[in-house]
Amino acid sequence: MTVGLARITPRKALRVLSRHEVNRLKDASSGGLHEIFKRCAYAVLNCGNEGDDCLAEQEGYMEFDIQVVQLDRGIVLDLFNSPDDAFVDGEVIFGIREHLFAVLRDIIYTHDEILNNPRFEPLQGEQITNMVFHILRNANMLKYGLPTGLVVCWGGHSIGHDEYSYSKKVGYQLGLRGLDVGTGCGPGAMKGPMKGATIGHAKQHNRSGRYVGITEPGIIAAEAPNPIVNELVILPDIEKRLEAFVRSTHGIIVFPGGAGTAEEILYMLGILLHPSNQKIPFPLIFTGPAPAKEYFEQIDAFIGASLGKEAQKKYKIIIDDPSAVATHMKKGIDKVTKFRKKNNDAFFFNWMLTIDPDFQTPFIPTHENMANLNLHKQQDSHKLAANLRRAFSGIVAGNVKEEGILEVRKNGPFELHGDDHIIKPMEVLLASMVQQQRMKLPGKQYIPCYKIINN
Repeated sequence: MTVGLARITPRKALRVLSRHEVNRLKDASSGGLHEIFKRCAYAVLNCGNEGDDCLAEQEGYMEFDIQVVQLDRGIVLDLFNSPDDAFVDGEVIFGIREHLFAVLRDIIYTHDEILNNPRFEPLQGEQITNMVFHILRNANMLKYGLPTGLVVCWGGHSIGHDEYSYSKKVGYQLGLRGLDVGTGCGPGAMKGPMKGATIGHAKQHNRSGRYVGITEPGIIAAEAPNPIVNELVILPDIEKRLEAFVRSTHGIIVFPGGAGTAEEILYMLGILLHPSNQKIPFPLIFTGPAPAKEYFEQIDAFIGASLGKEAQKKYKIIIDDPSAVATHMKKGIDKVTKFRKKNNDAFFFNWMLTIDPDFQTPFIPTHENMANLNLHKQQDSHKLAANLRRAFSGIVAGNVKEEGILEVRKNGPFELHGDDHIIKPMEVLLASMVQQQRMKLPGKQYIPCYKIINN
């Protein structure tokens, strides 16, 4: 069911846009912003959908439209054929309304003030970090004066009930300790910790709890912002999204997941393995309920085989103990606080962390790029982590991103080549994710978008 026409107005920001900005948002041609705005807005309105295929809702998406209307008193948004789950008694749900204007804010700012601004050199590492900083600051996500306490939770959108329930328990323990939660803002292990934290915050009468959602246009359709998110920010690509996570958080918890979670783990380990980051405290915990023990043993074995023992020292695995997870994280964040005070680093943005350009440059998952990835031991461990991250990023694109799905449908599965002692453990790990239904939501048949080629 859809709602034929609805008009909404901003409550806080973006009451006024220039004629140029309005025209770009209406322009459906190449170079206009209408298509990206429409795609992200539909994902926000369709947050009740439990699917993970960005092409499955194509019919509803084609019927939907959104237009910016400029009036003398400011702007309004006209919504056409919107999903009725976004409404209550004929009115757009308040949180969804806020998310729509967050989408509008980030798309306009990113394209006009960042990507098309000549003072930002997109291929220079320091400038990419500046891009991320400016986008987060414009979204009012960098809170000056607040204590360190934002914990990012990574994990799969395709998880079972036991793992989802466990993620809520961890979130609850974080909330009791006054810690806030940031995630990729989708369902599953991204929603569970936020849901648990709301109860923990409520029990402590904490009315300023933060539930931060960080996403990007290529994945928002498959992982629409869940309703708990009260701070939404959209980065232009996956690499800037990952850097936004790492720069703004004070610690990371990883729940079981699929290829996307493996990508995030490899991104974080690659940064921590960089020689310049060896003395920077950064709590990283892998956790899940008792049945997830085997999953993390497989992840740990793959990391050991590919990146070595030094990488395995960068994280702690805690199984089936939500309280221990929260306690360990709180102690880790206390160390982060002391370190940043000693080194005069900001609490709200981790400037001291070195992120190699290999982790910042956008990776386009074409068949040629995937086949040419350097998955061999003859390189520094943080460089290998960057290439492994790209491999899993390509698999994520083939699983849930429109351009990746279309690429695989047209040319067949991506091919990955590499050393046997790297590529074979990767094959075992991916096969276990498929068997455990971590690539697609339970009940849906998964057709691999990749092929492992043993050299």
